[in-house]
Amino acid sequence: MSAAEPPGDGDDQLLVVIDPVARRSDGESVRIAKDVLSAGAHAKICLPDTPEEFARALSRRGARRPVVVGDDHALLRAVAQLHRERELAAGVLSLIPVGAAHALEVAHALGVPRGAVAAARTALDGAVRRLDLLVDDSDGVVLGRLRIPVPPPPPPGSGTPHAGGTTVWETCRSLVSSLVRPAPVAASTNPGTHRLRIEADGVLLSDLDTPVRDLSVTSQGGGGLADVVVRTGSGEDVTVAAKAVTVSGADFRYRADIQTGGPVRTRTWTVRAGAWGLMLPGPASADAAAGARW
Repeated sequence: MSAAEPPGDGDDQLLVVIDPVARRSDGESVRIAKDVLSAGAHAKICLPDTPEEFARALSRRGARRPVVVGDDHALLRAVAQLHRERELAAGVLSLIPVGAAHALEVAHALGVPRGAVAAARTALDGAVRRLDLLVDDSDGVVLGRLRIPVPPPPPPGSGTPHAGGTTVWETCRSLVSSLVRPAPVAASTNPGTHRLRIEADGVLLSDLDTPVRDLSVTSQGGGGLADVVVRTGSGEDVTVAAKAVTVSGADFRYRADIQTGGPVRTRTWTVRAGAWGLMLPGPASADAAAGARW
């Protein structure tokens, strides 16, 4: 996480975008946030009902600084929208966290205050901090942590004979297949693992012949590097710091912050140093925020 910067011009002009989930889940916190922001700045309030309306409100913000009232999904939606518009680096975002506890883990890890009043005051008087961003080769973004966890077990009954028994044709087909080609190396030979090729800055960390239980890529917050941890099937951890990570292999899914992506066969994530700005508490509280872990 980089040093604090003073807010830029136009910070008394706010675009307050209130996510519909926040309005339904905690109307009182939304009302408090609106009151605090309106008392401290010229605030235009937007109440989008759909993701499309949310995106239009942001794209028409003009010189107003956007303040998102909502949970991690709303924050990710805003960052992704501004990244697609190539406007992310030029401005700064604020978040008033409103929602269920499990849907605010990213916000809290970033150092956003937990209460509506404290977060609203931070949106008005906090410090701009430039944060790193993980960007993949499909233009997707990750604010904090990427994971490729243990693959789910196969559905019950998969690979088992039919309840009515095996027909003569099925028996012959299985026999012929086993004679003309070798049996593929399947995850069942080592349950709960992937067969992935993982490279960090061009250095091979794991190849297809090494079962992998988990891959974790976590932004360090600032400095342009991510912490990469590969957990092998034997329980050994391979840990490095890198700017780019490439994963390839059989179809795999991944967890980017709180969203699931895939299946894909290859994907590269690259750290963009200081790619976006977030209003956070001033320097007195920055050390505590910087120590937050994903």
